[in-house]
Parts: sequence; C-alpha cells; structure tokens
Amino acid sequence: MTINCNGSLIDLASPKILGILNLTPDSFYDGGNFQKIANAQKQCEKLLQEGADFIDLGAYSSRPGANRVSETEELNRLIPVLEALKEAFPSALFSIDTFRAKVAKESLDRGAAMINDISAGNLDDEMLTVVGQFPVPYIAMHMQGKPETMQDNPTYTDLFSEMMHFFSAKINDCHAAGIQDVILDPGFGFGKTTAHNFSLLKQFERFQQFNCPVLAGVSRKSMIYKTLGNSASDALNGSTVLHTVALLKKAQLLRVHDVKEAKECIRLVEQLQ
Repeated sequence: MTINCNGSLIDLASPKILGILNLTPDSFYDGGNFQKIANAQKQCEKLLQEGADFIDLGAYSSRPGANRVSETEELNRLIPVLEALKEAFPSALFSIDTFRAKVAKESLDRGAAMINDISAGNLDDEMLTVVGQFPVPYIAMHMQGKPETMQDNPTYTDLFSEMMHFFSAKINDCHAAGIQDVILDPGFGFGKTTAHNFSLLKQFERFQQFNCPVLAGVSRKSMIYKTLGNSASDALNGSTVLHTVALLKKAQLLRVHDVKEAKECIRLVEQLQ
C-alpha cells in the first residue's frame, strides 16, 4: 500500500511516523514550546533525526475544552513556520493539522504534503474540494461533536457500527471530491470515553476492512494517564505500550510526540512478525 505525497510515493508496508510539532500556546502536552521559528526548527530537526517520516504541524489546539482560534490567528501561527521549515528541510514531508479549508490551501500552495483533519470535513464544507485539487493524502478523523464540547458525556448506541458507517460515507465523499489517498483515524479521545478508546484499540484491526491506511493517535493521551493515575508528562511508557498494540493490530501510521521510542516499537514489532 502506498500514498502519493506531491509525487513522492510512500510505501506503508513498513509503518510510518508523524512527529507532532505543535505551534500552539495551549496544546495538552507541549503547548507554547515551539511557537518561535527557531524553536520549531530545532524540534523539527530532532524529530527528523529520530526517524519521523512526516512532521505534523498544528496551529489550533484540539484538546478537550480548547479555546476557539480565529482563522487569521491560525494562519499567522502556521504559515511563517511552515515556510521556514520548508526552506531549512527541503526534503521533509509536512502534514498540516487543520480543519479549515483556507488554512489547508495556503499550506498546500506552499508545498505541504498531507492534510490531517480532525473533523473529516465536517467543520468546513470546502475542505474536501480544496484537498482534492492537490495530489496529497487526507487524514479523515472521526470526532463526535466539536473540540469545545466533544468530551461532554459522549455516548453511542453502537460505537463500531456508527464509526463504520461514518468512514464508509466519508471515503465515498473524499473520492467524489478527487482525493485518491484517504487515511482513517478513529480519533482516540475525540468525543469518546476512556472505555470507548480501549474498545477501539482492542478491535483496531477491524478498520482494515476499508482497504485504507489507518492511523493510531494515542501518544500521551488521557486514556493512558487517567488509567495509570499520572500525567501526560509521565505517559511515555504507556504510549509505547499502546503503540505496540496498535502496530500488532495493523496500524500503518503512528502520530507521536516521541519519535525515537515509536521508531523502536516499529523495528521490534517488525522483527517479531
């Protein structure tokens, strides 16, 4: 299975890593650390050296209860950093974490290689049309509600049935808009309880039925630190455990804060298999 990133074919026979680079002041784990271009460049270099296949840039925090950020502010945070990183690391592949079509277009016009949308197009009707104009993959994530309210008592009649219906319809919508490579993200922690999250991970391989790459985004999330009774800063070991489970259940991509450890997971699981 391959994905086309602006003409670069990426083979997913070996799982790939998205290294998280948050450009926000309020992300749940590393908010405020990388807003300055110099800091972002240093962190980008570190992630690439440790083996990141993509750098996932986000300028709008989607943590539960996060404050709304204007489109202008999101662009002001993102575009100068993206331009600087593209110049400093011309061969790197940049994924853009946004649910806004204008932000996606501005980024793709500057050479971004992938769009990572927490709403799968549900928060901006123009998103799929915009992405379909570029030869890049699109990560469609499942989220119940909006970031501001998604953790206010999320409920499902049948979690997997509802998510399968959601992804089936969304894949069709993406293909109709011209998007060739759709990556599915179950959205751990986005409108889901801890019990929902572990149920999804337990049955993660079921998402393979769509014949699309599947991404696992569990790095340092509350499903780990609430279960262990610690904090996001203490959740590296728990993240490694759940990354291993996701890989054993056929995840093709991992979105992570800690690239070195995730890369080691992939190498060991591949050796086991």
